[in-house]
Amino acid sequence: MPALRTALLQSSGELGDVAANLKILDEAAARAAAAGAGVLLAPELFLTGYAIGADIARLAEPADGPSARAVAAIAVRHGLAVGYGYPERDTERHGVLYNSAQLIGADGVPLAQYRKTHLFGGFETQWFTPGDQPVVQAELGGLTVGMMICYDVEFPENVRAHALVGTDLLLVPTALMHPAEIVPLSVVPVRAFENQLYLAYANRTGPEGDFEFVGLSTLAGPDGTARARAGRGEELVIGDVDPAFLAASRQENPYLRDRRPGLYGSLV
Repeated sequence: MPALRTALLQSSGELGDVAANLKILDEAAARAAAAGAGVLLAPELFLTGYAIGADIARLAEPADGPSARAVAAIAVRHGLAVGYGYPERDTERHGVLYNSAQLIGADGVPLAQYRKTHLFGGFETQWFTPGDQPVVQAELGGLTVGMMICYDVEFPENVRAHALVGTDLLLVPTALMHPAEIVPLSVVPVRAFENQLYLAYANRTGPEGDFEFVGLSTLAGPDGTARARAGRGEELVIGDVDPAFLAASRQENPYLRDRRPGLYGSLV
């Protein structure tokens, strides 16, 4: 099975300007496709910006809304899957918003839709309802791909749940702020190592309202190393998810085989 080239878009886009952010995503998809990528991942709430306060309610869209259709057109035009973060309006529950991420295939068909389960800070808890489905998966390029968002990855139980049901590549759009640089530098590679999977972590960058995003987007491998890592500025970073290396690593690493679930009941 060939490697899945994975592109991470590190950008905060234009605050509150969905059309401009779709253009940035389109341009990044063109560059990623030219480099042979099969999937492009954009940050958390990329379509609207993060620090938009009450505008979140105005800019939120359904999962199948106009922005989703625009992203599908981008995926088809450039022949690669696209994952991105956006504020989702629940069409069945009036006024309910989710901090969501969606993965759309190269054929324009939605593959996965995820709602952030662990909300961070006052802005998120004020405007969003937490999701209640911890594991969302799709098939992409012969791999089992999972999704979560930012703070979710900092809970080891979340990533372990993916490992136990066979996720090979975990896509994590994020909006990580200073001074939490330890997450991309240490936590993300450790999560990949202890769970024997690849982890793609695409961050925002630079100042935005009261926030300072740190960049450092990372593709971590199952050996705990950063296969690709961005700096602090706007950047498109690309790395390979190698199924053969993943299989060999899983054969050598005994963590999942040596678990003793009967001892862990007190954790829940």
